[in-house]
Parts: sequence; structure tokens; C-alpha cells
Amino acid sequence: MPHVLTAAELPVEDLLRRADSWRQRLTENPTPSVQPRAAIVALLFYEPSTRTRAAFEQACVLLGYHPLSITAEASSIAKGESLQDTVRTLNAQDVQAIVIRHPQAGAPHIAAQVSDAPILNAGDGAHEHPTQALLDLYTLWLHYGKPDPASRWLSGRKIAIVGDIRHSRVARSNLTLLTRAGAEVWLCAPPALLPDAPLPNAHTTHNAEEAVRNADVVMALRLQTERMAQGLLPSLNAYRRDYQIHAERLRLVKPHCVVMHPGPIQRGVEISDEVADGAQSLILTQVRNGVYVRAAALEYALYESEPS
Repeated sequence: MPHVLTAAELPVEDLLRRADSWRQRLTENPTPSVQPRAAIVALLFYEPSTRTRAAFEQACVLLGYHPLSITAEASSIAKGESLQDTVRTLNAQDVQAIVIRHPQAGAPHIAAQVSDAPILNAGDGAHEHPTQALLDLYTLWLHYGKPDPASRWLSGRKIAIVGDIRHSRVARSNLTLLTRAGAEVWLCAPPALLPDAPLPNAHTTHNAEEAVRNADVVMALRLQTERMAQGLLPSLNAYRRDYQIHAERLRLVKPHCVVMHPGPIQRGVEISDEVADGAQSLILTQVRNGVYVRAAALEYALYESEPS
């Protein structure tokens, strides 16, 4: 059964092509007729989400499935039901797949052990967010003209990821896919927001200027302001001064550098308005591509699960 749990296990070439097929189809016809199926995909979100959940909901509809959105506070989860029992209940109700976002690292793997349906990881703790990394990779693949996805098509490209690396599932999944495609990835954060152990295949630095110098891509990450309460940062003003992606800092990048952000954006904290809305920004392109990529991931998980 093809679960979608980690970036390392994704069939990237297949999924990039599937996502691009969805992009082309929806560009040609933004409101395609869909043959509804009498089947349900459960969206089990233990944490808030806008972009990821909305993209998966749209993807379900495009594939003809009914999206059943379940939040922790409005279900038996709030009464103490375990993740495993929730998954077993959904299986007993014949859902075709379960998309899970959970604050606990490894939760989708736990769900996969007891599920009869494919599990898709929509973010687990500070561990992984494979479909976000895939949509970021797809966005760059389009930007660079759709090179051979089986090649190391990002070779010679420097990509700087700046923000709360320690707690970022996006950074970890992106590191896996970007380096597989040949990119040189730099991770930049204040000392308290870098992992205790270096992440494999990455350059790390506390200096934002060093990270972005001659970069082809700069990705800002949301600064979780709860880190202030934990004493990991002295002040937001200090973070803005040292790590915000703004126009002055972008003077150091390569001429055709692009800027990305997985969202949600805290304007004026990790990124300035002029950069977020500027000509170099691919942020809204990432959001659009999220639908195509989630449709590709669901299609892969659902159709590859069907008996031949």
C-alpha cells in the first residue's frame, strides 16, 4: 500500500509529472466536470491548517472523492480517543485514504501500522511535511523549465533556508528532496533555533548574510513566536535585524534569485512586505501548486492501492 509518509520515500519523478498533468488540465479548464465517487477521504487534522487542508480538500473534489474534515476539538479525539482507534474507526467506515496532520513526530507512521487505507502525512511535529517539500520542489522545477526530473537538475544551485530550523518539518523534508536533486542547501538560524546535531548534507550558519550570499533561492520560514516565551530568542526586533529577508539582504543574492515561503507568513517578522509581494516572490505560486501536488499525491496513493 503506497502510504505518503516521508520525503525520502516519495516517487519524485512520477509525482512531478502527475502534478504537472494536473496543472495543465486545470489551466486549460479551471472548472472541470468531475464524476463523483461514492467514497470518502478523511482529513484528520490535530493542528490548525489553511493551505494544506484546503489544497487536500480541493484535490479530493478533483478526484471525485468527498473530503471528510475532522478536527481534534470537534471529535472523539477530544474525549481521549487514541490515534490508532480513530484510524480503525475511519477504516471501519470505509474511507479510501486518511490525510493526517499531528503534533507528534511519527504519528502518521503509527497510523499506517493499523490502517487498511493509505495514510498521507500532512505534517507531523517537527519531523516531516513531505507534500509541502514536494510542492516546493515542483515550484522550482517549473521555474527552471522542467528539466529531466531523474537528473540532478539543481546541481550548481545554492538554496538558503532561513528561520526556525530546529522546529521545522518543512526544512527537514525540503533538505531531503533538494539535495537529492543536487542543490547545495544552507540552513540558517539563531544558535538556539538550529538542531543540536547537524542535519546531513546541509551547510549550517548563524549568519544570514553568509547563507544568502550568491543564493539562487531563499526560503524564509515562519518564526513561531512561542519560541520567545520559551526563552529561545531575546526579542523579535533582534530577529528582524539579524534574520529577516528584506530588500537590503537580497542585494547579496544572485541576480535571478527567487524567494519562497511555505506559509503562513508573518509579515514584518521573517520577511518584509516588499519581498513577499515583490517580483522575486514565488509564494503565491507555491500556494497554487499545492493543489496540483496534493492531487498528484492522492491520485498516487489511491489508484496505486486499487487491485489490478
